[in-house]
Amino acid sequence: MGSWLMRLRAGEKPAGPPRTVRSFGAGERPLTSSSVSRDGDAWRIEAHEEGSVALFEVDEPGVEACMLSYRASLKTADASGVYLEMWCRIPGRGEFFSKGLRQVLKGTRDWSSQEITFLLRKGQRPDLVKLNVTFKGAGTIWMKDIELLQTPLK
Repeated sequence: MGSWLMRLRAGEKPAGPPRTVRSFGAGERPLTSSSVSRDGDAWRIEAHEEGSVALFEVDEPGVEACMLSYRASLKTADASGVYLEMWCRIPGRGEFFSKGLRQVLKGTRDWSSQEITFLLRKGQRPDLVKLNVTFKGAGTIWMKDIELLQTPLK
């Protein structure tokens, strides 16, 4: 999980451990309901074609000059390909994204922890963060332990 540290640019170093901005437990209701259902302590998501599934949004997360991390546990069944996707809306600048294209899960796999990151510099203060999962085609996944973390930077 610490591999994102290697992607930090020179001079940007963690100023402490990751802190939870928001976690999403069994009582939370995902934004998309048509293809999402509860299955024990996880959400079961079915896709019949390529596309993104909007899961959660965090309004005014109160973060800047940090590494944002979207972390979740995933299990797949007959997946054509699936990965995490995070969008950050920065007022006056637009929406920017991070996609787990290097961590695409395919086929049938047991639980694994997945994480993508987004670097926010000083003055970049998102007013909305969107947490999605993207399918490259048909498949079924289960997700749990979804959280948005921040690691402050020096």
